[in-house]
Amino acid sequence: MLGHNLKPAGNEPSGTRIHSPARGTSAMTGTTHILVVDDEPDIRETLQDYLELHGYRVTQADGGEALRAVIAEEAADLVLLDINMPGEDGLSLARFLREQTSIPVVMLTASGEVVDRIVGLEMGADDYLTKPVDLRELLARVKAVLRRFQTAQSKADLALETAQRNVAFGKLRLDLDAHKLFDGDDNEVPLTSMEYDLLKAFAEHPNRVLSRDQLLDMAHNRGWEPFDRSIDIRIARIRRKIEPDPAKPQVIKTVRGAGYIFSPSGG
Repeated sequence: MLGHNLKPAGNEPSGTRIHSPARGTSAMTGTTHILVVDDEPDIRETLQDYLELHGYRVTQADGGEALRAVIAEEAADLVLLDINMPGEDGLSLARFLREQTSIPVVMLTASGEVVDRIVGLEMGADDYLTKPVDLRELLARVKAVLRRFQTAQSKADLALETAQRNVAFGKLRLDLDAHKLFDGDDNEVPLTSMEYDLLKAFAEHPNRVLSRDQLLDMAHNRGWEPFDRSIDIRIARIRRKIEPDPAKPQVIKTVRGAGYIFSPSGG
């Protein structure tokens, strides 16, 4: 058990960054980085030794100023944060971390302080542990929080990637993976191969004027002459499929003497 009332081993000035060198395999590139924030040096050292023994890289901080200095220099994967510290307490720091970062936070609270635990969770802490801390439980909680965070991050990344692979053309969307165009009701809008290639070229260069020559390059149709007006015919056909009023195009606009520009919102 890790006692709550361990006395500091030294008189380190408050607010300074305390960064013990990583030891053993925890210094390896790509190792999960945990930031331990506590005003008691003995507790920080014990947590660092135990977590590094289990393969984590650990940085110590004795308060808010040191915490900010650490995360300004390098990313942390998780923060172990004591609530009861002199000066800026853990609740204020939890609020700061939630507002400024996406780093998961496990709070350390004094035994029986239910209000602190509740407030900590309301501030955005992902979990809490009561002092004195059982190190095996701490390790299990850290692993669980990291696992939940990594799963959520993977889902967010997938959602972002999916969104990036679906490009809005006014009220329609182009699915770059399926090579298909869909209307607002998810009904497929038929496209020729050339029409898809042109839409893909526009999708990859939004809000940028593209000349006919550039469009021919991007659509892999260099067999045409650069000034072949057949491309205008293709764009006219596309406009009939994506524009509310093809006579007054707002999604793919003509730029006189230059080419065309794609405005995703149709504005």
